Formats: sequence, structure tokens, C-alpha cells
Amino acid sequence: MKTPFTALLVLLVTFTSINASTAQTGNKKSNRPNILYIMSDDHGYQAVSAYGHQGLNKTPNIDRIAHNGAIFSRAFVTNSLCAPSRAVMLTGKHSFVNGKVDNVQKFNWDQESFPKLLRKNGYQTALIGKIHLDGLPQGFDYSAVLPGQGDYYNPDFIVNGEKKQIHGYVTEITTDLALDWLKNRDMDKPFCLLYHQKAPHREWLPAPKYYKQYTKMKFREPETLFDDYSGRGTAAKTAEMNILKNMNWSGDSKIYPEIMSALGIEETTNWGIRAFNNNLGRMDDAQRTAWDAVYRPIAEEFEKKYPSMDHEELMHWRYERYMQDYLASIASVDEGVGQVLDYLEENGLEDNTIVVYTSDQGFYLGEHGWFDKRFMYEESLRTPLVMSYPKEIKPGTKIDAMVQNIDFAPTFLDYAGVDIPKDMQGESFRKVVGGENPEWRDAVYYTYYEYPSIHMVKRHYGVRTDRYKLIHFYYDIDEWELYDLEKDPHEMKNVYDDPEYAEVQKNMHGRLTEIRKKYGDSDANDQRFLHAYLEAIKK
Repeated sequence: MKTPFTALLVLLVTFTSINASTAQTGNKKSNRPNILYIMSDDHGYQAVSAYGHQGLNKTPNIDRIAHNGAIFSRAFVTNSLCAPSRAVMLTGKHSFVNGKVDNVQKFNWDQESFPKLLRKNGYQTALIGKIHLDGLPQGFDYSAVLPGQGDYYNPDFIVNGEKKQIHGYVTEITTDLALDWLKNRDMDKPFCLLYHQKAPHREWLPAPKYYKQYTKMKFREPETLFDDYSGRGTAAKTAEMNILKNMNWSGDSKIYPEIMSALGIEETTNWGIRAFNNNLGRMDDAQRTAWDAVYRPIAEEFEKKYPSMDHEELMHWRYERYMQDYLASIASVDEGVGQVLDYLEENGLEDNTIVVYTSDQGFYLGEHGWFDKRFMYEESLRTPLVMSYPKEIKPGTKIDAMVQNIDFAPTFLDYAGVDIPKDMQGESFRKVVGGENPEWRDAVYYTYYEYPSIHMVKRHYGVRTDRYKLIHFYYDIDEWELYDLEKDPHEMKNVYDDPEYAEVQKNMHGRLTEIRKKYGDSDANDQRFLHAYLEAIKK
């Protein structure tokens, strides 16, 4: 029998334990996990230091998530393009199902999404930063989003439907808005925050404290920088995303238009000089003075060297300029991640918050001589993904399972205890990351539709398994490519017509037919979206 003192002690311990749990969750009425989904734009997995790529940048704060939880080695997108990728993430459905197949078609916000379902089930929801989907975001108690691509300096934000300009650097502003929302949210509810950075999207304008540092740095070049595409077909040979030939001199490499004119250099696209003037035109006097103090000497030094530079030297120079600004932009993203992680730790929220860091797709960092994305080739298809949730994910977990961005929606709903709609095509990877080894997919499906357009990457679809990849390029060509990823990880040689791979080719065609049927895709879909796209770009 308990004495009065013992009973009182038990009550005190129980009360203290409940209070401690409440402080950690930030969620007095429920122990459901909070969700912090961090997405950057065009952040290649090669530029996350947790993946071990030497000679590029360091991302210590993104790495914190990986060290405290899991890192995914085979996370893929279903469509490597900004707006379609985000639509897939929200809906858990392939592009040809949710309707957002390219950057031109409208997105239907009226359809179901995981933020809507979380909100209906007691979560407080917010979307802050870049979404790149037209229309007022639905499913959020609070939204502060960039219109379209957004701007790096003194950007406009649409805050709950009202447009206003905010002075400063976009990555820092987005982080500040996210922290302000976290500090002023309803503490009685679990939260779901989508914290989306514009960076490192083109044209890669870094913050002063980082461009002063990174413009002095050199980076290791990829071994395929001078790829001549001889081992592949028409699509690789005709794509317009070569660093030397297709990158803008002014907008991307930051060569001042008057210096271009003096050297007789013509811009590669009609937006290059316009982008340069618009981007720098948003700066106030102090910002522009600081920028010119660093970038004008670089351009002037280039002006002296250019007449004697051959094509190889120009490629080396342009690669360095690209990496300096691209990686400096990521440095601010990583800094913001650290600030938000610090907030979670300082407020006892770390243990009960699922934290995800990813990008909307992969990106070429000079591999095959390219920048940008779009292709089903590995650097574009694969995206960084790290995730922590101390209650279920062990520190240092490594995941080799093939996950895709269609899986985020069902995974978050699973953790929140919300029923997953039957028409969502993704699968929850909660058990995968929790170490339960469930039966999991052994192939992923990919589609790309935006052609003819910038970069001129042909329309294609395909299937990737653990070892092989089969791609069909269609519309104005009809070509197939097959890669053995074990023997040829850089995808330099198409073995589709190689007799030694005849059986593999046959099997991969079978896998492609199966997976298209599974997800409900068809040639009729391809033609329907092609017609809609061609009509849209006429207007």
C-alpha cells in the first residue's frame, strides 16, 4: 500500500513527465509528430557534402539531418522540372494524373493534397518560399510565397494573397519568415511547415558574405566535363545546356554587357542581358556597390584574358564561374537550415519533429558538360534526400531503397495517422526508413514533357531498376536508350542495340509496359499533353 507521500511523489513524477513531453512536441493535445519539409530548387545531390563528393562545397547543417537520421542514396523524381515536381510532392500522384506535366499547364489547387488532409485533421500548416505553382495556395493556414521563380534581391512575396516587397536577400528572408511563423504558431496543434528556398536556381546570385568568399575558390571538375555524346543518341547531342555553348554570358557568368560588347561576344539567349539588368536592377545602392566591387574586377580580368583563350580554357573558366555562384548560393541555404534546426533543438521540438531536406530535382554540375536538369539521366533524375525523426529513425541510417517524390504525401500522412487516399500513387516509406525492411518497389517510372522549349530536351519516358535504365525519346524522334548502371554509372554508352543485352532489352521493355499500366500512363496521355502544350505555347 502506497503512503500519501509516495502517492504524491508518483503524481509529481507523472506530471513532470507529461510537461516534458509537451515541451518537446510543442503540441499539448496530441503526440503526433510535427513535420518540417525543407526543399531547395535545383540542388544536386553532388553538392551535399554528406554524400561524400570531394572537391565541392560543405553543407554542415544539411549533413546534421543525415547524421541524426537517414540519408537516401537512391531518391528520384518522377519529372525533373520545377513546377511538376512540386505538384507531385503535394498530391502524391504522377504528373499525367495531377495534370501539371510542365511549367506551362495550369495547376489545379482544388485537387486533394497532403497539406489539406493534415489541416483537416488538426495540423496547423504553412507554406513559405518558392512553390512555382500559379494561383493562391490551398491547404495552408499561412502562406508567403514567391511569385513565379522569384528574385534573389529585394524579392516580392505573396503573403496570404497580398503582394509585398521585402528588402534583403531572398534565402535569408525565407528563413526569417519560417522562423517567425514557428515562433508565433498555435502551440496547441502539431505543425506542418513547407519551407522552400529559391536557391540555388539559376541565375545563382549569392549573398555578399558568400560571394566574397566563393569567387576566390576553385573546384574539382567532373571527369565527363568534355563529353562529346558519341555514345548516345540524338537527344543528348541536340540538347542546349552545355556550359560553354549555351550558358548565358551576362545573366549566368556575370559578364557585364558593355564588356561583352567590347569583346564582340553575343549572348546565347535573348534573356541573358535582360536577366543581368533585371537582377542587378533590384538591388539598392549599397547592394549594387558591394556586388560591383567583387564582380566587375572578375569581368575586367576576363576581358584581358579572353582574346587568347581557346575553347578548352573557356570551358574551364565558365565551369569555375558557375560553381562559384551556384555553391555560394547553397551556402546561404545551408545556413538557414542550421538556424531552423537550432530553433527546434532550443525549444524541445527536435525529438517529435520529422525533418526532411530535399530538392525539387537533381542538377548537372558540369557532368557531360551540362547545367540544368530535365533528362532521365542520373544527375537529373536523382535528388538529395536526408531525413531525421529521433523517435523512429536511428542516427546514421543509410537507405538504398528507390523512393520518389510521389512518396512524400503518403509518408507524411502515415506518420500523422491520417488515412491515405486510395488514388495516391506513392507509397509510405515510413517502415523503410524505420528499419523494418518491408517489401518495396524494384523500379521507378519517369516522364518528361516540356519540348520544344528552353534547353531543347526531347520528350521522353522510361523505367529504372536497380541496375538498368530504359528510356524512350519520342515526338519528333523515335529512339531508345538502354544503360547498364553497374558497368556504366556515368551513362556514356547506349547498349540498346548491343546483342549482348538483347535479353536485358526484352526484360526492360516488359518492365516498362508493366509500370506504365500500374500508374495508368499511355501513348494517348503523351499525345493529349503534347497537343495541350503546343496550343498553350502558341498563345
